[in-house]
This record gives sequence, structure tokens and C-alpha cells, in this order.
Amino acid sequence: MRHDTSCAGSHFSVDCPSRLLFDQVADKWSMMIMTVLHGGATRFNDLKRRLEGVSQKSLSMTLKRLERNGIIARSVIACTPPGVLYELTPLGLTLLPPFQAIYRWANENMHAVEAARNAYDRNIGSA
Repeated sequence: MRHDTSCAGSHFSVDCPSRLLFDQVADKWSMMIMTVLHGGATRFNDLKRRLEGVSQKSLSMTLKRLERNGIIARSVIACTPPGVLYELTPLGLTLLPPFQAIYRWANENMHAVEAARNAYDRNIGSA
């Protein structure tokens, strides 16, 4: 069964498929996981160690979402105990350039963002 993936009218309509996809691949953990996997296939526990602050549940859920969307692939390693490797798919690799651009922008503009936040907070306090 083929689904219509176009968004008639506004791309922000509630039933637009790209809206759900964006929500599932553009969150902080997804972006960080893809950045780590850019270095090559990685085991679950290695991902968890490299992503400070992520809970096991959040990591598992995010990996499943990314796998379901074709962004990462999961493979089982036959060893004792069995291991699992995650890696970016060709589709996932296409997301790296835009995510890297966002990361660069954040690093280059963090001082300006902090200044804007401070100015906003000062203005709210005096209102």
C-alpha cells in the first residue's frame, strides 16, 4: 500500500508525514547518536558511555526510532554474551551535512545566543 507523502497546502499541517519524521530524527539524542555513529559501527554500551546524560530507556527508544526510519542499521554479533552494533545507513549519512551545519552554527553563535538570553531575562525581570 502506497501512502501519499506529499503535504497538500501547508507543510506544517498536522497530518503531514514530514512533520512526524522531523520530530523523530531532529531531537537532541538522535543528532548526537548519528554524530557518534559517523565514526563507525558502535555497540550499545559504547554509545551510552559517549552520550553523557542519556538514560538507557531514552537511548533504546531513540535507536529503535532511527532504525524504523531507515537512518541506522542494527546487527547482532554472535559472541558470548551476544552484542549489538549500530551504524548509519546510506540514508542516515545524508542527514550528517545538515546536522553538522547546525552544530557549527551553534558553536559559532553561542556567545550571541547567550547575550540575547541575558538581555531577554533582564527585560522580563524589569517588566
